Amino acid sequence: MAEWFQPGQQDGIFHHNNTEPPAQDRGLFSLLSLKGRTAVVTGAAKGIGYAVVEAFAEAGANVALWYNSNEEAVDKAAKVSEAYGVICKAYKVDVTDETALKATLDLSVKDLNGRLDIFVANVGVPWLHGRTIDSPSEQFLNILNVNFVSAYYSAKAAGKYFERQKNEGTDLNGAKLENYITGSFIVTSSTAGKRQLVPQAYAPYNATKAALTHFAKGLAIEYIQFARVNIVSPGYIATEALGAAPDPMRAAWKGRTPMGREGSMNEIKGAYVYLASDASSFATGTEVVLDGGYTSV
Repeated sequence: MAEWFQPGQQDGIFHHNNTEPPAQDRGLFSLLSLKGRTAVVTGAAKGIGYAVVEAFAEAGANVALWYNSNEEAVDKAAKVSEAYGVICKAYKVDVTDETALKATLDLSVKDLNGRLDIFVANVGVPWLHGRTIDSPSEQFLNILNVNFVSAYYSAKAAGKYFERQKNEGTDLNGAKLENYITGSFIVTSSTAGKRQLVPQAYAPYNATKAALTHFAKGLAIEYIQFARVNIVSPGYIATEALGAAPDPMRAAWKGRTPMGREGSMNEIKGAYVYLASDASSFATGTEVVLDGGYTSV
């Protein structure tokens, strides 16, 4: 029979000491360090995903760079390994295929020190099919699968690793886990999950991001005893994908952003490192919005 009640709750009230803090004598930079940890980042061949890979590697983590079709990911992973002295490997996977995703996660963990500390469900595609009334229905199903269903598959697969590690205290090889408090699952959502983006016709995209944000907040409660679940919601960030938009549309976006510009990828790296690290050990169900003030007005 399914587990209807949360293990960490009694009559809707959370148990005391469901989680534990890091040692109180650790300094800030120690808390922010990811040295010796393993991270998986989906949709990581370019854009925000690749920026996160670089940030994690710089902070000391071994990183599995997941991609779907961009073969440049293999060379990029090698460059990250060389630049930061960590293990960084590229894995080709269709994250909308649950069986393939789980198999790739198993391989990634096996290759990268037999442990999983961080999983970033970052993969996403834009909506390029205009008004919903005019769009092909199969394209809606595609964006739903890539932007939302893949995160569901990822959360299930990563959650099983986090739960086992917390309960058993060992890595995949049976060795005691060092420097491990809890898993960190991070989703890349969007300000589109908070309000409708204009002037583009973007309802399906907005809906997938709203669903993703709410799903992550629910997971934060379900996973409370073995993993933290948090959200990064960027606004308009100057990535390769944004560069394909016509100048008049980008001008409209900047005009609706109080800072009057798009963000850079360097301006969002810190949020991911913070949420992946022990510095955010009391943060779960948290949404970090990085949008230049877009959702403040």
